[in-house]
Amino acid sequence: MTFEREALQAGWHQTRGHLDAARAHLTSLPDIDLSATLEFLEHNELGLAFDCLADLGDDLDLPLSFWQHMDRAAREMRLYSDALHKPHLTTADLCRRHLAAASEQE
Repeated sequence: MTFEREALQAGWHQTRGHLDAARAHLTSLPDIDLSATLEFLEHNELGLAFDCLADLGDDLDLPLSFWQHMDRAAREMRLYSDALHKPHLTTADLCRRHLAAASEQE
């Protein structure tokens, strides 16, 4: 049981690292409120933090690296496989679209 818990915590730590790296792209931008994202991260609510970051980044022209970190976090949280079972656009779908668009611009 201890090994499983350690593996789970290591996965959370890795995902949190990607979300923190994505968040770093937003810290220097004016009029961006990251307080909700930080609160979710502090409480290990990584899915909610992902949603906040994707929502904040949706209307911004962010670099490919932001969306790459978001993509890695989505994959680690298995958000893409969850999106297949939902009839509506999910945050993971939004991330995938931005990743594709940013990749084309690079």
